[in-house]
Amino acid sequence: MQTTQPQMLAAPPIAARATALPVGQLYFPSWDRYEVAFRELFDRQYYTNHGPLVQRLESRLAEQLAVRHAICVTNATIGLLMAIEALDLRGKVIVPSFTFIATAQALSWTGLEPVFCEVDPVSHQLDPSAVEALIDPDVSAILAVNLWGDACDTEALQAIADRHGIKLFFDSAHAMGCSVDGRPIGGFGELEVFSFHATKVFSSAEGGCITTDDDRLAARLRNIRSSYGAGMPVEVVRTSNGRMSEAQAAIGLLNLDELPQTLQRNRDLFLQYRAGLDAIPGITLHQPKRVSASNHQYIVCQIESSVFGASRDAVLDHLQTHRIIARRYFYPGIHRSTPYVDELPRFVDALPVTDHLNQTLLQLPSGALVSDDDVALICALIAELRQSMNGD
Repeated sequence: MQTTQPQMLAAPPIAARATALPVGQLYFPSWDRYEVAFRELFDRQYYTNHGPLVQRLESRLAEQLAVRHAICVTNATIGLLMAIEALDLRGKVIVPSFTFIATAQALSWTGLEPVFCEVDPVSHQLDPSAVEALIDPDVSAILAVNLWGDACDTEALQAIADRHGIKLFFDSAHAMGCSVDGRPIGGFGELEVFSFHATKVFSSAEGGCITTDDDRLAARLRNIRSSYGAGMPVEVVRTSNGRMSEAQAAIGLLNLDELPQTLQRNRDLFLQYRAGLDAIPGITLHQPKRVSASNHQYIVCQIESSVFGASRDAVLDHLQTHRIIARRYFYPGIHRSTPYVDELPRFVDALPVTDHLNQTLLQLPSGALVSDDDVALICALIAELRQSMNGD
């Protein structure tokens, strides 16, 4: 009597989410706390011009980041423009191409020439050896970027800057709540610039701050920011309107109260992603390398198509089909973006590590709107795609 083996049925495809899941952090205070804060703001009828809430936020941030000065601003891009002006830079500035384009645009807006530098293939941070090779008499500074809740090799970069008599400052938009050897990011280099956009781990909906331990530099920054809250008058070439509003500061103060819980939640999500992705060949979750404490600002993974069986963009499309709004971060590299691809053509084929990261990295959702079930779903969708591509 002939028997037939039962056929294994393929698992049904995973259903899409009912609503789209965004990629940013989006931590906001509860409505009750928000309402109380804004009723007080409207009762006081003081809405801008370096008001009491901005002053309180600056004081608390300086304490949080263990620096002498925290200067709140409208947003991080304005902060970078002010920082460049306050540092009195000229000529060229070494900067990674692997960053948000506003980092380089701030240099262009202030008449400086960006010199695009390679990053480390594992940490994704600025490569000190590549920095050293780019220094010439026209270079006045290094603008390093602390990515993903990780940090650059601050010690090596500072040694290079000191050796060549140039300035070092940081775009630390991703770095609020991170530490290096127990020292909070915020006090390295000449100054650091933070973003408080809603997509960041610490948010004032929109906003940012500049931190420094240099009293003279802080005075220049405050005088450049505006006539309100300028403090000690010092001579500057130009001023701007970079003031943070009282509404921004109110949200910032509320979110600062909740920052420890936010950091813990981000860590929990990171650990869940790590557990869910570790067993999938061809995908590597970026893990902070140089910080003693990370904010796990972004969940970033690398897709090696030769092992995974599909490209990064195929993974992106698969997730977005299921209403998971993952992102290519960063894409394209600044050296391949307008106007730099035309104005600085010498960099187009000079950054192979950056190009590879641009083609293989994917940012996955994390933050306030992401549940444990969402992480499980995202990991399952990635595993599903790999299985379908490899016939597993």
